[in-house]
Amino acid sequence: MRSDLISLRRLTLVLVVAGGAAFAQAAAPTPQDLEALNYYVSSGDTRAAEAELRRLRAQFPDWAVPSDLSTLGAQRSPASEIDRIYRQIAAGELTEARRSMDETSRSFPGWTPPAEMVRLLETAEAQVAFDAAADAGNAAAAVEIARRMPAILRCDRVNNVWRLAELQAAAGQTSAAVQSYRGVIGSCSGPAEITATLEKAETVASDAELAELFRLANSQLPNSGPALRVLENRLRAGRGQTDPAGTPPAAGAASATATTAPGRRAGSAAGLPQAGQPRGAAVATVARGGGAGLSAVRAAAQQGDWRRCTSLTTGATSAEMLYERAWCVYNLERPLEALAAFEPAASGRLGAQVARDARFGKALAFLALQMTEEAARLAAATDLTDQQRREVEAIILDQRGVRSYRLKEYRRAIAFFDAYEELTGGLRRDLAILRGYAWLNIGKRTEAKRIFTELNSQLATPETRAGLNASR
Repeated sequence: MRSDLISLRRLTLVLVVAGGAAFAQAAAPTPQDLEALNYYVSSGDTRAAEAELRRLRAQFPDWAVPSDLSTLGAQRSPASEIDRIYRQIAAGELTEARRSMDETSRSFPGWTPPAEMVRLLETAEAQVAFDAAADAGNAAAAVEIARRMPAILRCDRVNNVWRLAELQAAAGQTSAAVQSYRGVIGSCSGPAEITATLEKAETVASDAELAELFRLANSQLPNSGPALRVLENRLRAGRGQTDPAGTPPAAGAASATATTAPGRRAGSAAGLPQAGQPRGAAVATVARGGGAGLSAVRAAAQQGDWRRCTSLTTGATSAEMLYERAWCVYNLERPLEALAAFEPAASGRLGAQVARDARFGKALAFLALQMTEEAARLAAATDLTDQQRREVEAIILDQRGVRSYRLKEYRRAIAFFDAYEELTGGLRRDLAILRGYAWLNIGKRTEAKRIFTELNSQLATPETRAGLNASR
C-alpha cells in the first residue's frame, strides 16, 4: 500500500540522517543548541550557564568557546518563534500569530517572514472576516473581502463562493449570484463541485441562464455528458419542463445524479499528514479511458506529480480513475474534491480492499476539513488496518484535544492528550504545552509544573519558561 511506502521512505530518511550523525559529529553547536545557554547568560544565571556550557563542551569537544559568552546571542535563529507562529495560525490564534510575527521581526532584524507564512496568515484572517460578514448577511463586505483576498474563493474553498452567492441572492442581486455560480463552473474541475453548483444555481437562474450554465459545465466535464443530462432533466422537471431536446425527464433521474460535495469549507489540522496513499491490489481493469490512460495517471502519482495526475483525470467517470484522482487532489489540499472522488471506490466497486483504503482516504479528507466527528464515525464503521486506524485515531484525538482546550473544557482536553500519548507513544511538544496549561487552568499547579519543568529541561523556550513561572 502507498501509505506503507511513505512510512518506509520516512524511516529510511530517519536512518540516513541518524547514520550520518553517527559518523560525523558536528564541530560546533547550532543556534538551536545555544538557546538555553543564551537564556541563562542573558538572565544572569551564572550557575545554570556554567552547567549548560559544560554539557555543550562535552557534546562538541572541538568547539572553540568565545571568551565573551554574550556574543553567542547573535547566533540564535528564530526557529522556535517560527514554529510557534505556524502553530498559532493552525490553531486559529491569528491575533497572537500576527503579534508573534511582529515581535520576531523586531528581535531578529535580519529576519523577514517567509512568503508562505504571510500568505497563510493573511488567508486565514480573510476567512475569519469573510465568515463574519456572511454571518451578518453583509454581501457588500463579503464581496470586498473576497476582492482583496481572491484565495478564499479557490475551488478548495468552494463553500465560500456558495455562501457569497446566497448572500447576493438574498440581497436581490440575482445576476451577481448567477455570475458567482458561473465562476465556479468555469474554474473548477471537480464533478462534485460543478454538479452541486448547478443545483444551487437553479434556485436563482432563469431558464436561459440555467441552459448556459449547463453548456459551460459540459465543456468543463466533457466525459460527464450523461450524468449532466440526467441532472438537467431533473432540475427542469422541477420547473415543469422537458429537457432541451423535448424528451420528458427520465424516471429515477434524481437517484442517478452525481454525488455532490458536502457544504463545508476546507480547513487545516495541526499535525495532519500530507497523505496516506494506500493502493489496493483489487484494481484490475479500466472501465473507461483505456489502460494506457490509467498507467499514465498512476505513473504521475508515483512520481508525486499531483497536478499532472489531476489534469489527466479531469472529467473521469470510472471508479479506477476517480480513485487515483482522489489521492492526487487530496495531496493538492483539495479535500472536498477528494471526498467525492473516493466515493465510487468506497462503495465497493473495486473490491473490499480498495473500498477499505478509499474509506481511509475519506476519513483523512474529513479530518483535513476539520470534520472530526464524521471521520470518527466512518473509522468506527470501517475495518481499517492497524496502521490506518492509528493514523486516523491520532489525528482525531489531536483535533478533539485542541478543540476541547479552546472551549475551556480542560479536563476533556487532558483526557484526549493522554489518549493520544498512549496511542502514539509520545506527545508532540505543542500538545504537551497545551496539556500543561490545561492542568494549570484546573488548579493543578504541581502537575503543570512537572510538565513544564520536563519540557524546559529538554529545550528552554519562552513558552516553557512562562509555563514554569505561572505554575509556581
